[in-house]
Amino acid sequence: MIAFLGFITVVGMLALIMTKRASPIIALIATPVITALLAAFFITNDAGVVDVLANILNIPRWISSGIGTVAATGVMFIFSVLTFSILYDAGTFRPIINGVLGGVGGDPIKIALGTALLAMLTHLDGSGATTFLICIPPLLPIYKAVGMRSTTLATIVALAAGTMNMVPWGGPTIRAATAIDITVMNLWIPVIPAQIAGLLCVFIIAFFLGKSEKARLGATLSGIAAHGGQQVLTDEEKALHRPKMFPVNILLLVLMLVALIGGGQIGIGPAVVFMLLFVLVLIINYPTPQQQRERIDANAKAAIMMASVIFAAGAFSGIMRGSGMITEMALALVNLIPSELGRMFPIIVGVISMPASLLFDPDSFYFGVLPTLAATAEGLGVEAINVARSAILGQMTTGFPVSPLTPATFLLVGLAGVEFGEHQKRTIPFAFGITIVMLIVSLITGGIRI
Repeated sequence: MIAFLGFITVVGMLALIMTKRASPIIALIATPVITALLAAFFITNDAGVVDVLANILNIPRWISSGIGTVAATGVMFIFSVLTFSILYDAGTFRPIINGVLGGVGGDPIKIALGTALLAMLTHLDGSGATTFLICIPPLLPIYKAVGMRSTTLATIVALAAGTMNMVPWGGPTIRAATAIDITVMNLWIPVIPAQIAGLLCVFIIAFFLGKSEKARLGATLSGIAAHGGQQVLTDEEKALHRPKMFPVNILLLVLMLVALIGGGQIGIGPAVVFMLLFVLVLIINYPTPQQQRERIDANAKAAIMMASVIFAAGAFSGIMRGSGMITEMALALVNLIPSELGRMFPIIVGVISMPASLLFDPDSFYFGVLPTLAATAEGLGVEAINVARSAILGQMTTGFPVSPLTPATFLLVGLAGVEFGEHQKRTIPFAFGITIVMLIVSLITGGIRI
């Protein structure tokens, strides 16, 4: 019953968001609270007794625990959005935007392909949050200047980052290797051809998305080219513009990148980096208290709204873990696969790996579901490593930038300014398709054997 309630929770939450019947905040908080109240009549304590009142009183504790896991991400999001918004107000990105538009002539195809390449390169460190923070803020103004949709930007970056997330120092691959006790390189190297095929798919998808945008915009692009790709500033934008601060702001952005990439090695988290960067950017560009208040007031709404979604996602995850729904869902999933299909486990796992990102956080899947699947497959003559390789083709790789269980997903949609449900509807089919392509390539090249 607990497993059933868990699946109902996830499916109900996704349905509410994707059909726009409820905002993400409402869906992420209300859905698990309702099912947790029902689960209170079935959850047993250590003595095997159902204590309904105690279970109900535990719900706030589960929520608090979940919020604690995303607190740093929420803080980082608030200050990163404020920082990049203020830099944009100051005109820091305009010379870059004008240079790009002048170079590519406002060609959506070239912009889309460049977006995919940039996201792949920035995701070499395996951090989704870093990738989104580096890619989205400078690219979003370019997309807006050309007239391209923000959803296209979010989809391309998500697909590139997700496919790159298979790197051996990425979270899913390390977890999978640890779960079945093998070296991470032995797990990853045989599926390199599949990952390359996946990355090529990302470029192909980016090309066609760019082509679609080009066809949609039509005459608008001719107008951009006629102006040499230069943006015309309004009087309000001119008043906020700080062209003399451009070198200083660029230097601050470079220092930010260095701190984000290397800060983890010395214990400096992204939240701290952006809090300090926010203070410097605001003081340097808008030194008076009145100017500072105006810039914060103008940009705080978006930051607070999306940060609240991140905290709501933390509450969702906290209830799912604390109530035991995640654990029971994992056991139910394993039991659904008939033992006589054991030799097909790698294929089955590969097919469900990307959708499983919508149901399980990486720890629950790789340390809960995967070992059981691997042990079952080994008992039927299939090496566990093949099941693990199938898992990393989608579970929190191509699937992580669309999963409501990863805070980085909300960072992506928040920075891009797109609705979570719309992002899922546009991106999930592409992400699933890339996973299937990588699975087929792995079977052909021998990376996965059955």
